[in-house]
Amino acid sequence: MGLCRTSYGIPSGDWGRHTTSDRGRSATTPSPGLSGITVGPDPEISSSASPPSSPTAPSPTLGRGKRQKKVPSVLKDYSPRNWFAKLSTALRSYGFLQSHADHTLFTYKKGDVFLSVLVYVDDLILAGNSSTACSSFKKYLNDYFKLKDLGPLKYFLGIEAARGPRGLFLSQHKYALDILSESGLSASKPAAFPMEQNHGLALAGGPLLSDPGPYRRLIGRLVYFTITRPDICYAVHVLSQFMQSPRSQHWDAALRVLRYLKAAPGQGLFLPADSPLQIYAFCDSDWASCPLTRRSVTGYFVSLGNSPISSAEAEYRSMAVTTCELTWLKSFLLSLGLHHDRPMRLFCDNQAALHIASNPVFHERTKHIEIDCHYVREQLLAGNISTAHVRTAQQVADIFTKALGRHQFHYLCGKLGIRNLFAPT
Repeated sequence: MGLCRTSYGIPSGDWGRHTTSDRGRSATTPSPGLSGITVGPDPEISSSASPPSSPTAPSPTLGRGKRQKKVPSVLKDYSPRNWFAKLSTALRSYGFLQSHADHTLFTYKKGDVFLSVLVYVDDLILAGNSSTACSSFKKYLNDYFKLKDLGPLKYFLGIEAARGPRGLFLSQHKYALDILSESGLSASKPAAFPMEQNHGLALAGGPLLSDPGPYRRLIGRLVYFTITRPDICYAVHVLSQFMQSPRSQHWDAALRVLRYLKAAPGQGLFLPADSPLQIYAFCDSDWASCPLTRRSVTGYFVSLGNSPISSAEAEYRSMAVTTCELTWLKSFLLSLGLHHDRPMRLFCDNQAALHIASNPVFHERTKHIEIDCHYVREQLLAGNISTAHVRTAQQVADIFTKALGRHQFHYLCGKLGIRNLFAPT
């Protein structure tokens, strides 16, 4: 496989002081595996983007002699939306198809050759099963845009990727160390788990923080950290509820999450190379758990074989939410050329919810979930999903709906596919 990264910039020419963003380190020779490139619009093929003769010419006088500079047309032509439209046109011209499950995913298949391109703003990731096909596609992009090969993928949007014969490991090691350093907790005592079971944070009555800014910034960074650390999803979900008026107890709880990360900052998700093509899902709900609103917390965890691919804070209504996620994932896999013909396994620890899903008779006490019930049952009858009961102690989604004790927390973490690549051997 090959993997590439791209970035765009402003055309040069007479407006030469604007150059392509040089976020790549150095060009490398394409090779099978994960690699990266950087690109930018080519002025020679962009006739509509010719620079204005006077890019700094002011507009007519506004108000009391104030002047407003015109936005150069070249900037308008290469705004993010226009850039994506131009890039999409170039990809479709080459033969790529845009996924209906994710509009930023483009796939190409011709014979035994398969390529996929994932777009994130001005960055691209290219994956393929042929280094020759990847090189030909890069040459095609180079004819349209300024292109720079960034080599094998190792660091992308704060996520570190390590690839080996056994699989792919994703972590945010450097990101974790940066947060700990900026918070002054690099030498702190690690915590065994992120949140106490009976935390009572919703009823905290301590003093309000005089400056909530640091708390909000920290929680924002932790939200991004859950990409590779689903084990802190519940703690971050709870702490994010107090962004408006955080108190001292909330700040202490946030620092505890950091001390938990301090115990193993290099932990991340491991995606095995030999994972079977079978989707499994676990859903759970903590009914009326909020002491203030009496709202429930629902969560689900989805894996493709042994590879974790989806988790969320969202038990019957929880089954409907999870079923929607499974339907989308099946469509997304189809965009990648993977046909999942077997029923997707949905595990729930609530026998009543399982009976409602399989029972065609609606009862008066369940009419408020009739729409959800219809959808889950339709997917069951169509053979897209199959339901099964799982013991509460084995319920993986439990870690997303409530604070757990140390032993149960670490037991379920092992089932999430979380590994520590930097652990001593």
